[in-house]
Amino acid sequence: LLKQTFSERLHLRGRQTAFRANIRLHSSMRIDHAIFGVAALLPAVVGTTCDIFQAAPEGVPCVAAHSTVRALYAKYDGPLYQVRRASDNETQDVPVLTAGGFANAASQDKFCADTDCVIWRIYDQSPNANHLDIAPPGGAHEQEDSPVNATREKLTVGGHEVYGAFFEGGQGYRIDKGNGVAQGNDPETIYVVVNGQHYNSGCCFDYGNAESNNMDTGAGSMEALYFGNSSGWGHGQGSGPWIMADLENGLWPANTKHYDGNIPMTSEFVTGVLKGETYGFALKGGDAQQGGLTTLYSGPRPIGYQPMKKQGSIILGIGGDNSDSAMGTFYEGVVTQGFASDATDALVQANIV
Repeated sequence: LLKQTFSERLHLRGRQTAFRANIRLHSSMRIDHAIFGVAALLPAVVGTTCDIFQAAPEGVPCVAAHSTVRALYAKYDGPLYQVRRASDNETQDVPVLTAGGFANAASQDKFCADTDCVIWRIYDQSPNANHLDIAPPGGAHEQEDSPVNATREKLTVGGHEVYGAFFEGGQGYRIDKGNGVAQGNDPETIYVVVNGQHYNSGCCFDYGNAESNNMDTGAGSMEALYFGNSSGWGHGQGSGPWIMADLENGLWPANTKHYDGNIPMTSEFVTGVLKGETYGFALKGGDAQQGGLTTLYSGPRPIGYQPMKKQGSIILGIGGDNSDSAMGTFYEGVVTQGFASDATDALVQANIV
């Protein structure tokens, strides 16, 4: 690892800036977060996670890329999310500071001065326009969800202030008719970066593929990555929190409801990975500040879940039927076409840490 300043590292050709952080947690959940790590040299890849997926030989391009923190393509120079203020209900997009860079949170601070703001939309940075808007009513909660407080969690990343999406229950985002998202038994790869200290046992802090009608349509209708310590439908070793697969009508740590190989993820920031292939799925997790990924499970799906019946919606912070009692903090997440290789997973994690 090289020891440059962050501003110097931004100009290092072929090397990736890191998500690695020193964190101080306050009672208000404000987080001071300073990037200082540099990931390993990534051969033939200059950029960030969606550039890595795009360049992967197995062909796994991003079909959705969401973040309130940073660009997930080196050339992305558009908005990351949109905020709405309470004083006059006006909205404003929060862009990146530079192409491939971090969010321009100062523009949000100016727009939201002396009033309250919520995150109204999280933009998809991929060409597919799978933007996440406030989740509509569903089978479990028959009212529209609430948006998250846009200023609830603030981070300082390499000298740049940014915001996370802080879910406190009753809040969620969704696109019902996804564009290019896996359907049926098609393979896909999902990763997230979340706060490892903010979670609960409510259903369900998910990101990924879900039903297109906001209803529970049975086993195999979903393939979303869950983070939390819910144990009623399934659980890993100890008391959590765990990375599990929400496949509908079950949170699965493996193809059984209890699996000790799925160890708790207790770091301050967590990377989670869920990969669905034709005949099975894999779960991985790791510290989003350092090190690699641990395989938590890789094998066949549970009985009754093969083949899958994915519908291509994307959800964040909720279950497929709009169950919205979960808590968590989301920083970034990606859905790809196809099943990424272990080598590609490792490169993505190296970009994050």
